[in-house]
Amino acid sequence: MRTLSTRKILFVIIAITVAAVYWYSGGKKESKTGQYKTRVVERGDIVQTISANGTLTPVVLVNVGTQVSGTVAKLHADYNDHVEIGQVLAELDPALLRAQLQQSKANLFSAQTAAKIADSKLKRQRLLKEKEFISPEALEIAEQEAEAARAQVAISKAQVDRDQANFNYSVIRSPISGVVIARDVDIGQTVAANFQTPTLFQIAKDLRQMQVNISVAEADIGQLHIDQLINFTVDAFQQRKFVGKVKQIRLNPTIQENVVTYNVVAMVDNDDGALLPGMTANINFIVMQKNDVLRVPNAALRYQPKDLESNEGSKAARPGNRPTLYLLAQDQAAPVSVTTGISDGNFTEIIDGEINAGDKVIISEVVDKKESESKFKLRVF
Repeated sequence: MRTLSTRKILFVIIAITVAAVYWYSGGKKESKTGQYKTRVVERGDIVQTISANGTLTPVVLVNVGTQVSGTVAKLHADYNDHVEIGQVLAELDPALLRAQLQQSKANLFSAQTAAKIADSKLKRQRLLKEKEFISPEALEIAEQEAEAARAQVAISKAQVDRDQANFNYSVIRSPISGVVIARDVDIGQTVAANFQTPTLFQIAKDLRQMQVNISVAEADIGQLHIDQLINFTVDAFQQRKFVGKVKQIRLNPTIQENVVTYNVVAMVDNDDGALLPGMTANINFIVMQKNDVLRVPNAALRYQPKDLESNEGSKAARPGNRPTLYLLAQDQAAPVSVTTGISDGNFTEIIDGEINAGDKVIISEVVDKKESESKFKLRVF
C-alpha cells in the first residue's frame, strides 16, 4: 500500500514538473515577428461617386380628365394600351348635353326670328319718317329694338357654341400619342367636373426614355453639374447597371426636420423597356474617374503595427504627416509615406511615394498561433 501511495506521489510531482517546464519553454518561444495579411499593389481604375436614391418617372406624363360631368358610358382604352393623338379613350352619356344643345339651338332660332322682325319694323319706320308720319323718337326706338335683337342673336350663337363644345367633350380623346399608365374610371361611374377636373387616364408620352427624380443632400449638391454621368441599379435587375446624365438641378430646396435636400433630374435611355415608372433607383453620381492608376486597398491605409498602436506617441512616431503604408519586406513591416488621390470606398489612388505595382502592402496583422496559445497557459506550482 505504501509503495502504491509513493508511486502516486511521484507521478504527481513529475506531472507538475513537466507542466512547469512546458509553460516556461512556451513563454520563451514567443515570437515578435507575427504574420501579416497582404495585398499586392496594382494598377486599375478608380471611380469616385456620390450615392443617392431616386424614382423613375416618364419624361412626359399627361393626366387626361373631363371638363363636363356625366356618367361613363363606354371605355375604349385600358392599362398598357398604346394610343395615338386624338384617339377616343372613353365616352360619357351625352343625353343631357344633347338636350342642352338642342335647347340652345332653339333659342338661337327664336332670336334670329326676333331679329328679322325687328329689322322689318325698322325699315317701315324709316319709310314713315321720310314722309314725316312719325317722330324722330319713334325711329330711334325701332333702331334700338333692332340692335337689341341682333345682340340677342349673338348671345344665342355663343350659347350654341358653348353647348356644342360641351357635347363634344363628352367624347374623351387622347391629347398625345403614348401608353396608358393608369385608368381611374369604370363604365357606369359618374364623374363630376363642378369644382375640379377629375383624372380619368394617365398617359406617358414615350417610355423609351425615362427620367429619374433624385433627392440629393445639400452636402453633396455642390459636386454635381449638368451632363454629369450617373449609373444606377433597380431592385428588379440588381446585377445590371443603367447609365444616364444629369439634365437639371432644381434650385428649390426641400426641408424636412431641418434636413435640406435638392431635386436632381437625370435622363435615362430605356430602349428595351426594362425600366418601369415608379421603380426605385440606387444612384451613383460619377464625381471623378481615373483609369490605370496605382491603387491600394483602403484597409492598408488604416493599418498600424501593434507596437505603434500601443505607443502613446504613435502620431509622432509616424514618418511624416502624410498617410503611411506598410510594405512587407523580409518578413518585416516597412513604413512608406505616400500622397493619396481619389478614393471609391474600396481603393485609394497613390499619387506619390516609394511604392510600385507588385509590392506587397500589409492590410492587417494576425497573431501567431503559438503566441496566442501561450497567453492562455496557466502556470502550475
